[in-house]
Amino acid sequence: MAITSANQLELLQTAEAVAREKMIDPSLVIEAMEESLARAAKSRYGADLDIRVSIDRKTGKATFTRVRTVVEDDEVENEKAELTVEQAKPYLDDPKVGDVIVDEVPPVEMGRIAAQSAKQVILQKVREAERDRQYEEFKDRAGTIINGTVKREEYGNVIVDIGRGEGILRRNEKIGREAYRNGDRIRCYIKDVRRETRGPQVFLSRTAPEFMAELFKMEVPEIYDGIIEIKAVARDPGSRAKIAVISYDNGIDPVGACVGMRGSRVQAVVNELQGEKIDIIPWSEDMPTFLVNALQPAEVTKVVLDEDAERIEVVVPDEQLSLAIGRRGQNVRLASQLTGLDIDILTEEEESKRRQAEFEERTKLFMDTLDLDEFFAQLLVAEGFTSLEEVAYVELDELLVIDGVDEATAEELQARARDYLEEQNKKALEKARELGVEDSLVEFDGLTPQMLVALGEDGVKTLEDFATCADWELAGGWTTINGERVKDEGLLEAFDVSLEEAQNMVMTARLQLGWVTIEELEAQAAAEAAEAEGDAETEEARA
Repeated sequence: MAITSANQLELLQTAEAVAREKMIDPSLVIEAMEESLARAAKSRYGADLDIRVSIDRKTGKATFTRVRTVVEDDEVENEKAELTVEQAKPYLDDPKVGDVIVDEVPPVEMGRIAAQSAKQVILQKVREAERDRQYEEFKDRAGTIINGTVKREEYGNVIVDIGRGEGILRRNEKIGREAYRNGDRIRCYIKDVRRETRGPQVFLSRTAPEFMAELFKMEVPEIYDGIIEIKAVARDPGSRAKIAVISYDNGIDPVGACVGMRGSRVQAVVNELQGEKIDIIPWSEDMPTFLVNALQPAEVTKVVLDEDAERIEVVVPDEQLSLAIGRRGQNVRLASQLTGLDIDILTEEEESKRRQAEFEERTKLFMDTLDLDEFFAQLLVAEGFTSLEEVAYVELDELLVIDGVDEATAEELQARARDYLEEQNKKALEKARELGVEDSLVEFDGLTPQMLVALGEDGVKTLEDFATCADWELAGGWTTINGERVKDEGLLEAFDVSLEEAQNMVMTARLQLGWVTIEELEAQAAAEAAEAEGDAETEEARA
């Protein structure tokens, strides 16, 4: 087939038809045609030649040209497409490196094989353009709800027609044992859109917490308008869910607005989620208060929050334990997801037994170390004293409030406590030296003899060893592995050394050794502060 005037217009008509069918830009189809014709020309004139084809967008005329580039004398790699400045002089008046020589060549006759190859190039380009269009259309719709029609089911995954493309609803993203037939209408949440070799993949979900949040946004105008905000969602898809909401208008009850008149709003969401029961609770900045709300309908007697460990301890009446935990641990699990904290639930009886055990342990400590009778030791514990250090170094007035304790008795108590602690420190220091702990670490400010023993037993024996430690290695911390929080034991964690204190000690050691300078630390702190400020501004802009 030759590109003659007889079929020039047909090229444009074909491009227009393909573009309309695939809903892509006609120029993309023409560019694919130009590339396919250029390939055919190279097979005729030689693969080393730089043959280019240009199709006039108005007339459909195809122009074939040979392009040669002027390069340096020692950079000629392809003599058919490149030439030196000297070789270019017959073609150009004043040739320079980078100039190009364009010569028109006769159109080619396309045989059967060349025509088939051209067709494949065009189809490939059209497919790529179609994929790009689909990706551009759906990438900005991630995080929204879309309506579609079930096309087919493959190995438990549902393929959904979502207009100008297809989405996939994986089996683990379906609610319970949902079953769909071809042609069924379905509403899904666009969880992710990825550009892959086989084309853009639109991943749908009906189990994502965000799906529920978006459904409420559709049903509750106050949420759509920003008067009410959904702060957290936790779901056991198809069974139960908890959603925390807050109102920025004192005149609007966030829970009541989400429930609606006679439960109409929440019921619409429940129906979409196959009968999933939904607890709507008020959100609070005070975490213990929020947790009490999250554990509803169970009653909570006491809450103890450990912010460092991101754990919270809840005490409930004995008869409320099963309700607080829920069927198969569902209630406490959802409350944990909602608050982002690990929750330990104790009954009042269990907590009472634990408190009694702690009371007895501390009583025995004071009896053994201070040579006190049981009654006097119990008085100290009852007044809130938990360690010898508190007794030894507390203000004298705090001991005098104990019944039967006068100034002389208080001074004697403190003297006994200090003598015992000094003896323990002396023994610990001797043990640390036996372990090989050097004076450079012994004389480091902030480390007690007992800490030195703990460090020495782990091989940290010099100031250099100490300076190489990470703050979490000393203070301990938590690491999330496969979605579960795992405890990292710290060398000095038993001595209540915080992460910030550990970091300060390590930095001080590095300063003393000359590994860093104060100027470097100040510059680093300034950079971190600037980065934190930038992150805060970004979050504020997003909000």
